[in-house]
Amino acid sequence: MTKLYFLLSVFSGSLIFSQQRDSVALISEVRIDAYKKPVPFMASTRSASVISENLLSQNIPERMLESFNQVPGARMEERSPGSYRISLRGSTLRSPFGVRNVKVYLDDFILSDASGNTYFNVISPELINRMEVYKGPESGDYGAVTGGTILLQTRNAEHISAAASIGSYGTFNQSFGLSKQLGKHFVEVFQNYYQTDSYREQARVNRKQIFLKDNFQYSAKGLLKAMLLYTDLDYQTPGGLTLEQMQADSQQARPGTKTVPGAKEQDAGIRNKMILAGLSHEFNFNTNFSHFILVQGSYVDFENPFITNFENRFEKNVALRTHFNYEKKWDRVSLAYRVGFEGGINDILIRNYDNNKGTEGNPQNFDQLKNISGFYFLSQKLNINEKLFTDISLSLNSNSYEWERMYPRMENGDVRFKNQWLPNIGVTYLFDKGFSVRAKIGKGNSAPTNEEIRSSDQEFNAGLKPEYGWNKEAGIRKQFGNSIFVEGSYFDFRMKDAIVRRQNEAGQEYFVNAGETVQKGVEVLLESKNFDLKNNIFSNFKFRFSGSFYDFTFENYRQNTNDFSGNDLTGVPETTVNSLLNFTFFRKLMVDYSHFYTSRIPLNDANSVWSESSLVGNIQFRYPVALEKTKLTVSLQIQNLYNENYVLGFDTNAFGNRYYNPAAKRNFVLGVKADF
Repeated sequence: MTKLYFLLSVFSGSLIFSQQRDSVALISEVRIDAYKKPVPFMASTRSASVISENLLSQNIPERMLESFNQVPGARMEERSPGSYRISLRGSTLRSPFGVRNVKVYLDDFILSDASGNTYFNVISPELINRMEVYKGPESGDYGAVTGGTILLQTRNAEHISAAASIGSYGTFNQSFGLSKQLGKHFVEVFQNYYQTDSYREQARVNRKQIFLKDNFQYSAKGLLKAMLLYTDLDYQTPGGLTLEQMQADSQQARPGTKTVPGAKEQDAGIRNKMILAGLSHEFNFNTNFSHFILVQGSYVDFENPFITNFENRFEKNVALRTHFNYEKKWDRVSLAYRVGFEGGINDILIRNYDNNKGTEGNPQNFDQLKNISGFYFLSQKLNINEKLFTDISLSLNSNSYEWERMYPRMENGDVRFKNQWLPNIGVTYLFDKGFSVRAKIGKGNSAPTNEEIRSSDQEFNAGLKPEYGWNKEAGIRKQFGNSIFVEGSYFDFRMKDAIVRRQNEAGQEYFVNAGETVQKGVEVLLESKNFDLKNNIFSNFKFRFSGSFYDFTFENYRQNTNDFSGNDLTGVPETTVNSLLNFTFFRKLMVDYSHFYTSRIPLNDANSVWSESSLVGNIQFRYPVALEKTKLTVSLQIQNLYNENYVLGFDTNAFGNRYYNPAAKRNFVLGVKADF
């Protein structure tokens, strides 16, 4: 706690110092895209956050965690290198790994499959130029999720760069990116290679990625976009440890027992080859009427040697999104409508074998699973006199799946969930250019993903129901003078049939509906502009502070004879406080000093085991060197500056108390980037 008090005192002193500076520059007026519904940030009705280039520069080549965790209400966890979870307001309750219950788009295209699963770890951080994060159920344009939505955006301006870095634990990263206007075509080519041995045993990561896009403005009215993404990701999984095992040797992989072999012996890991390709087309018939359509497909070759089995998955995905848009502007009023459809099919062949020390053994189960989902949506956007802004939307969502067991016996079935009408209403009033208040109410619904319908216990859970609930929230945004921006939000989300993870004796997970949850919280953001201090020694300064303060509990939740009603929600910290201080010395040397405080976390539904709180500090030094037409930036990142013992992603409700996935001790990344 001493370090936390020190951090807050430094932050408070910096704030006072900054307010004394007289600067004529305004904080930039951010506009959010909101999937082709651009609006000034101050006028947005949504609980939105923008991860800018400054925040993205905090990432190490492996992950987006450092930038993502600076967003209030958002949390990215790393169970082991290469294995990430994303939580928007506690949405990792049901995610042992991967991203579920959060919709993810990449430019125009849909990264999430029809069941709601997203392979977020196939994306290199260096590919992304900007992120928009929408917290809570949005329905409408985005469909049925209760967690939130993430929009990933690649470059939209000319740029050529190459980068390379080395670091602790055998880390090496190399990337190249080119984006250029060629006549009517705007093209981007991106390539990345990354590898690391990582801190723990059985935790090596290797990622290769190629990304291509072509935006073809073939006429003043029409724009055709093409995209191709290929990733080959191979990472080992060391497995969870007990507290005693972590304290004895935090670098070890999960050891074996008398009945179950260990992670290293079984060569546990994930090998994921994914290719995603798509086309989108926009056409403006006139100034008021336009149409958008995209079609895309992907293929996934997924191998998972696990402690108890060796799983192969072959996934085929197709998706379609289309909408008509009408917008009309008068002197003091503008009105926009959108009506459309988004749907997808996810078809998976799953084969499980005995795992003979990392190789396929005798067959266990062969299954086929096909998930079909879609939603029709209608939305309206109203702007009255640049003061009152409303967003009203309604979507009709459907989800069903068919399953078939082909070995060792023949059986099949199908499940069709009840169609859901999901309304969403948001209002913002702009009192002046720098002050707005907003209110929002909406319903969310999230069906089980394929990994929850047929989880690693290899049983079809046809009784698992979608979770759903209503979210109410209010927020305020205020810019003080030309220097400081403040945002505060309060939300109250009541979810029913919450999906919760369980784990059996072999470490295989399965899922149950856990009654109701009450999720209340306050999120705050305080950010400054980049102050020019007009000093050649201490030249520039910028700060950012965010916090999330939650009261999440189970309600009416019983498991067999145990009553967990009133318990804190599993896996969700009550408090997170994050900060980022950006300094510039001698007009060149940039120093980024960040902190991430996380309060203790309940690790099981009974609340009988809790984690320790943690405060992790990172520091980065960046120094630009101009060489004729090339700018070199040399950087040194030091992660876990205080050499803390901490966990960045727990295994909740873990059998045998194997909750802990220790994070790396103090480590560094030294890199150079050339911008041509």
